[in-house]
Amino acid sequence: MSEKVFVYGTLKKNEPNHHWLTDRKNGVSKFIANGQTCQRYPLIIGTKYNIPFVLYKPGVGYHVQGEVYEVDEKMMSNLDILEDHLNYYIREIDNIDIKKPGTNEKEIIKCWVYFMKNFKEELLFNQMFQNYSSTGSHGLPYLERNNESTIDDLNDDVKAK
Repeated sequence: MSEKVFVYGTLKKNEPNHHWLTDRKNGVSKFIANGQTCQRYPLIIGTKYNIPFVLYKPGVGYHVQGEVYEVDEKMMSNLDILEDHLNYYIREIDNIDIKKPGTNEKEIIKCWVYFMKNFKEELLFNQMFQNYSSTGSHGLPYLERNNESTIDDLNDDVKAK
């Protein structure tokens, strides 16, 4: 195990893509702790597929809640594929505030976080959340992309030109 990753959306426990973290074909992962970003960010739900995004706009939004996992190189590589790292999301190290398991002690650790960096400014007008759930009261359940959808479809919805 070599990397820590902070997940805030569909990769969390009880969410539609959590199986990516538990499938040994993708590599190895181990749950470390629940946590939240030290910095405030806008967590929104967007596109026709209701995908959660953390927009890279520090100081706006909430301290986003999520989960920290320790992952091996193979899992990190597969997460990069799932998140279309460099084309869609940009993975960066950020400070995450966690409670040490079994204690009330807080600790700040460095984790990889997938951010949407090149986004349309109007996305900042979307409802922002502190904690994502695909079955939340927002009424925007996550929808799997079908084989006909392309990353370009998603890019048109969220990426700045």
